[in-house]
Amino acid sequence: MKIAILGGDGFVGWPTTLHLSALGHEVHIVDNLSRRWIDTELGVQSLTPMDSIQERCRIWREVTGRTIRFHLLNLATEYERLKAWLAEHRPDAVIHFAEQRAAPYSMKTDRHKVYTVDNNVGATHHLLAALVETGINAHLVHLGTMGVYGYSSVGAPIPEGYLDVEIDTPAGKRGQQILYPTRPGSVYHMTKSLDQILFQFYAQNDGLRITDLHQGIVWGTHTDQTRRHPQLVNRFDYDGDYGTVLNRFLIQAAIDYPLTVHGTGGQTRAFIHIQDSVRCIELALGDPPARGDRVRIFNQMTETHRVRDLAELVARLTGARVAYLPNPRKEADENELVVDNSQFLALGLNPTRLQEGLLTEVVDVAKRFAHRIDRSRVPAVSAWTKEIGERVDRDPERRAVRAAS
Repeated sequence: MKIAILGGDGFVGWPTTLHLSALGHEVHIVDNLSRRWIDTELGVQSLTPMDSIQERCRIWREVTGRTIRFHLLNLATEYERLKAWLAEHRPDAVIHFAEQRAAPYSMKTDRHKVYTVDNNVGATHHLLAALVETGINAHLVHLGTMGVYGYSSVGAPIPEGYLDVEIDTPAGKRGQQILYPTRPGSVYHMTKSLDQILFQFYAQNDGLRITDLHQGIVWGTHTDQTRRHPQLVNRFDYDGDYGTVLNRFLIQAAIDYPLTVHGTGGQTRAFIHIQDSVRCIELALGDPPARGDRVRIFNQMTETHRVRDLAELVARLTGARVAYLPNPRKEADENELVVDNSQFLALGLNPTRLQEGLLTEVVDVAKRFAHRIDRSRVPAVSAWTKEIGERVDRDPERRAVRAAS
């Protein structure tokens, strides 16, 4: 199968690229490398050293004999080039990771909000329009987020995309399935919610074959393929904007930094290991909807945990201390989260659960590259409103106090 991976240089995109190439597919990365530019903007770098995308692809070929082709292209601003690329290469499947993926980054300033909407929604709509215009019958697999559902307690499992409802009609009650109502908690999550509406329209109007993966928070560092050579290592974000919560706890523990829990830590989140994430994409590719079907939606997660429970688990494992700080997000202090993920289990996913061995592996990686960490970039300080921003703790270590004494 010829597969275009849009955003293949990213946190989930790169290990997915290697995974699918190892399975024998012809893989093309299409990326504008914006995530690397954002590192420069934020003055931070991946914990793990990353070579250029060209060097990564060269090493993969050296190790495996398989070729991954890279194409520099901006989906959100270069529509005609995107359309021409699709017309020339005519992929069998398109995997869409090419969106700004961090909720905190999307809330930093008005400029970041505008960029996130323009980039994410623009890229998605350009892709959909180009697929229709070129007449390519490619299966589109999109990496969405569990965050489109919101994080309020509903008292029932969140279904996979669609909700059964009853409508009162003159002839009596009538059953119907609708898209699960969205309740985005950030501008980033809002763009993923808008993606859903775009997918729904283009599937029903133009017959595009679309799978939308509502993914939980990814943790872990390595996959089977990134382990094959040191230069194939995946990026690993630790900063307050892009680092995911469990990975951040593990890094904080490795460098003797307090485990920063925001609010009560009663927020319940869905999680998935990076190896399971790439496996889910493989499974979704193998089970495409037919032309004319509605959008197929999967909940791509394997387990749920409260944030404070994760912090206490890491503290017991490593001896780190937990610090409870004001929450920079506008969200409920406590919530329950029960999620239906039966479709991936039925397709054969064997979930990777939180295990001390895998957690220790992440800590070991963090210790190995601890010299690359800028401690001033660890706190999460991007606030959801200006009022909340006034309460944000920007110095959990109290370094300024010690320096003044």
